Amino acid sequence: MGASPVLATVSLSLPKEHAQADAVALYRGIAECAKANGCAIAGGDLTRAPSIALAITIVGEVRASNLKLRSDARAGDVIAVTGPLGAARAAEFRSIPQPRIAEGRWLAASSAVRAMMDISDGLSTDLSRMCARSRCGALIERVPVAPAAGKAARAAGEEPESYALAAGEDYELLVAVKARAFVHVAARFRKRFGRELERIGVFREGSAMYRKVTGSEREIAPTGWDHFS
Repeated sequence: MGASPVLATVSLSLPKEHAQADAVALYRGIAECAKANGCAIAGGDLTRAPSIALAITIVGEVRASNLKLRSDARAGDVIAVTGPLGAARAAEFRSIPQPRIAEGRWLAASSAVRAMMDISDGLSTDLSRMCARSRCGALIERVPVAPAAGKAARAAGEEPESYALAAGEDYELLVAVKARAFVHVAARFRKRFGRELERIGVFREGSAMYRKVTGSEREIAPTGWDHFS
């Protein structure tokens, strides 16, 4: 939504046999990430439970004029993401993924960016949510696949773009940008962050999502994480 994190609470439940050192390491990692992004750990809870449960709540703030919702995409807007997808699903953790706080604030400051949300449950699922809230459909023209995801997909006998469509926890942002402004916004994004704002498709009239495959369009359904399934 373009906000800056201000404070967070962390609640952790652990089985009795779980090593205390692991919990300390987890909190150390959370604290380091919070400090790097100017966010205070303000409290939370720690308790025993039959299984591990971790709940983090973060409060942020954003200027009202910069606030980006998932409900303001319009037919004709470019669909873009802030980086390649699928690395988390492929369990690629050689480098710690970083939340796109700076990118989100930068994009939120642009009047050419209409809508934005994080990709936490997979591109196909989160794009369907943006479409539903914005009352429009979408055509996915391409999916940028992280190298680790491509390798994992081929090893599993899956098509890499389909694999990445279903991947979640990517730490990337899904953005709707006015079509006429996209080239300019993408060039400025590249100059500012040293990487691409990846165009992946276009919003359009209707409510269905389609994916372009070998020159034809195929309707697709959400294949990412469903919290209530």
